[in-house]
Amino acid sequence: MRVDDLLRRIDDAIVPPLGRLLDRLRRPTGHTGLLTVVSLVSVTVVLATAVWVAERPREDAPSGEVVRVGVPDGVSVPSYLAESRRELDELSARASGKGDPYALVMFSAYLAPDRLPTVLDGAPVSEVFTRVPLPGMQTQIARMPVHRVPDDVVAGMLLFAERKEREAHDYQDRAVEVTGTPDEGRLRPVYETAARVAIAEATAYRTHCSCVYAAVLRAAPPDLKRLAARPGVRAVDPAPEVRTLDRAVFLPPLPEPNPAPRPTPVEPTAAPPEPTALPAPTPSAEPSGPTPEPPTTAPTEAVSSGSPEPG
Repeated sequence: MRVDDLLRRIDDAIVPPLGRLLDRLRRPTGHTGLLTVVSLVSVTVVLATAVWVAERPREDAPSGEVVRVGVPDGVSVPSYLAESRRELDELSARASGKGDPYALVMFSAYLAPDRLPTVLDGAPVSEVFTRVPLPGMQTQIARMPVHRVPDDVVAGMLLFAERKEREAHDYQDRAVEVTGTPDEGRLRPVYETAARVAIAEATAYRTHCSCVYAAVLRAAPPDLKRLAARPGVRAVDPAPEVRTLDRAVFLPPLPEPNPAPRPTPVEPTAAPPEPTALPAPTPSAEPSGPTPEPPTTAPTEAVSSGSPEPG
């Protein structure tokens, strides 16, 4: 709302009662002094609040609104990366007293946990995104809250490996249980394929694979600018609009030149979900709930290591 429009509405709301107040002041009573003080204080508070609302900057997201950081719908990855660099240049050029902003750091290749401290130059990391890059297969994207790098990343990978092994056993059991009509029989190879993919993911995570492709951290704009120029960093997307990570969704692009669409990383559950089919995901798709369909090798929603969320 423009300031002049807001002030016009304030006039409509305040002037009539103020006129009635002045009319009463022309007819003195024993309570005139108290009424005058209370009324003037009320009007002052309303005006001060109105001006604050009108003049406050719009950089921050409204309270309760989820902020999305990453590739927007309908925008190519090269265009997004170019826009991220432009925003980082602008942020670095202007001074801000709001503290260090969050930023999404994208890597030019999948990294092993022990490479992160060097590539990120020791910057404090809040979370990382991982995926096992299996040739010809679309695997699960995982969001991992971390405090210590690389220790928390390694610990998270081991938890992911355990989860994937449980999923593989579940798929194998379902494949054995398939009986009945030829249509039902066609589910068996689907379950068997899903089990093989889960086993391959578990094996990769147990060996601390080169699977990390993005990180979220907080740093001063000049430090973000220097970080963007480091070897191994593809781009840095500053997100000063993010105030808390629990109200933000990050959608980093995969390092592959032509990555397949992927789902939105989501908060995890404590136990592995029932094997379900997932529709072909898109970068902005919300996580889908369990369905009775067979599993596929398409990317699935993210899980978490269960590490505590950073404050």
